[in-house]
Amino acid sequence: MEAGLGAARSRRIFLNHLDSYCGRNIGEVTAWRPPAALLAAGRVSGRGHLKWLLRRGTGGNGYLSKCVVGASLESIEEEEEEDEKNSAAEVSTRPKEGVYQIVGTLSKPGGTKPCFAEETYAVSSQKELLSYLLECEVILYNITEDANQIEEAKWAASALHTEIEHFATPKVFILISTVMTWAKSNPPDPDDSEIPFTEEDYRRRKSHPNFMDHINAEKLILKLGKTDFSMELGKVSYTTFLRVLQNVADHKPRFNYILAVDESMHTLQELIKCISKNVGPGKIEKIPRENAFLSKELTQTHLDMLLVNLRMEAVFLKETFNIKWVAQTGLVENIKRIVKEYKQSRGLLPLKVYIHGPPGIGKSTIAEKLCKHYKLHHIKIKNAISETIANLEKIVAPKEVDYDSVGEEGEDEEEEEEGTNVEEAHELLAGIKESMEQNAGCLDDQYAVKLIKDKLKSMPCRNQGYVLDGFPETYDQAKELFNLEDEDEEEEIKGKIPKCDKLITPEFVVSLTASDEFLKNRIINLPESVVAGTHYTQDRFLQSLSLFREINTEDETVLNYFDELEIHPQFIDVAKFEDPENRFIVKEIVKEIGEPRNYGLTDEEKESLERKAAEERLAREAKEEAERERREAEERAERMANWEEWNKQLEEVKRQEQELLEAQSIPLRNYLMKHVMPTLIQGLNECCKIRPDDPVDFLEHFLGM
Repeated sequence: MEAGLGAARSRRIFLNHLDSYCGRNIGEVTAWRPPAALLAAGRVSGRGHLKWLLRRGTGGNGYLSKCVVGASLESIEEEEEEDEKNSAAEVSTRPKEGVYQIVGTLSKPGGTKPCFAEETYAVSSQKELLSYLLECEVILYNITEDANQIEEAKWAASALHTEIEHFATPKVFILISTVMTWAKSNPPDPDDSEIPFTEEDYRRRKSHPNFMDHINAEKLILKLGKTDFSMELGKVSYTTFLRVLQNVADHKPRFNYILAVDESMHTLQELIKCISKNVGPGKIEKIPRENAFLSKELTQTHLDMLLVNLRMEAVFLKETFNIKWVAQTGLVENIKRIVKEYKQSRGLLPLKVYIHGPPGIGKSTIAEKLCKHYKLHHIKIKNAISETIANLEKIVAPKEVDYDSVGEEGEDEEEEEEGTNVEEAHELLAGIKESMEQNAGCLDDQYAVKLIKDKLKSMPCRNQGYVLDGFPETYDQAKELFNLEDEDEEEEIKGKIPKCDKLITPEFVVSLTASDEFLKNRIINLPESVVAGTHYTQDRFLQSLSLFREINTEDETVLNYFDELEIHPQFIDVAKFEDPENRFIVKEIVKEIGEPRNYGLTDEEKESLERKAAEERLAREAKEEAERERREAEERAERMANWEEWNKQLEEVKRQEQELLEAQSIPLRNYLMKHVMPTLIQGLNECCKIRPDDPVDFLEHFLGM
């Protein structure tokens, strides 16, 4: 395409498997995605291990489907201005003149067409597929997610090459391959391992044995690309990757092999540490290489990719293309942005709930049930105090050197990186203990708020969420806990909505209500074993209840604070539910909050559920089999009993019929003996004397018949 065209026309881009991860992001960029399996044991990292590393980029919606043809030919400043305009006003989803139109196939025939796609094709033959490819200016095949697409990509390139003389306009063929085709390459300089591979080294690359089909596809595309085809490979954020694609489509570079590589030089261990610190417990476990092969979660392909060690540099891309890089420094330096957009794009936002109510109403019981249902963290002021004291005492305690763990990466190194200040821990621990001594075991608001705030800002609460049980109790506590620390007091005086820290502020507020009489009766009926050692003793409970009523009848209550933030509480009258176990109340709260949006079940939990389901299924089948056998035995016994009864009845009927016949035959026999038998005997005697030729006829005449 010439750069000087006045009004750019729409261009069609063909992409195989539009509904795959790569396909969706090319058509419509979502957000960064921390890798499911990281590629680099040394220098290269990524998921799926495209040479377009697809380190799951950041930014915008509908990238290529809304890109203007030729836009990459403009300056970066103009591109930035355009980005600002697009961010200020939502881009229309209606196709425009001069934008790329995304078409292609689906990995699941009959699946739903992606919203960014202009058309999807259900291909029944190669001839039909070729007709669709000829309608497109850019043909893009991704062979990293489905190895079955390799042969189709090779065929498509060859078929298009045979039609090259009939092209109305030049076409660009882009193959997204895997970095594993470089896995066994010898270093450019054996004496200097820091010298990176560049595009000019592609002829010297050597593939991993398990990825020979991929490198053969690359070689075919490169061979055909000496005319009108191009091939792009690289590892960058997804947005940068798509901008490279746009540049390829606009510039049609003559160089056929392009690397797109960010500037990160982090090892796999550094990447894992960074991810663990920001979305996990902050600790990692190093395992021997041979143990990795025993892992159920890792396939052979994953292991091959994890063990690759390459260093690459995108010389051609930097010198030739007009690209506004996104996260050029890599994952570690941009981890907060990555994690934030990763959660947002997948709806993995933490669920934050605050439960308010008088003592004895069941806050803790309900909070525990909600935590179990949503897999959240239960935050109680009492537990937060004890955990903090335990942690501080562990920090200030003298460290014992564990010689067995010297040289290993683990907890000691992580603690050293965090730079724990022992003096600050001593000071905080002393202040907490002094406050508790002066307040009969209770903490000043200053310390209580700090401990709860630290807990809410901890990684588990930030990632999964929490249920805050009964704290804060007052307006001032809520303000100190949730307001931003650098909030300008003048703005608050003007009556504006308080600027809360959205990272820790609850989304849902549940206020449990009940009369004093109801609460007193509930506490009275509690077992003595439950009441012992708690504040539910008569004097302490009444005192706590009176204090709660006093606090919540003031002009500024904790619920007023949430109302000011437009977080309106859900009020539930516990007395209306005759439910000692609070099941119906929990259902009401779950109905208000909605479906869980956490990270799903762990492999152990899934295995446990599957095992439990299998056991239940086997028990059910065994029970059904036993019931079937019991019914069959009963039916068999019933049939045998019926058969015996029927035979008895049949014999009885036969006997009765015989007796009846015998009884009915007596008069007839007497008549025959008196009137018939004498004459018949006389006739038989005569017949014996005469001996006629026809005895029967003789007897008939004799008897006068």
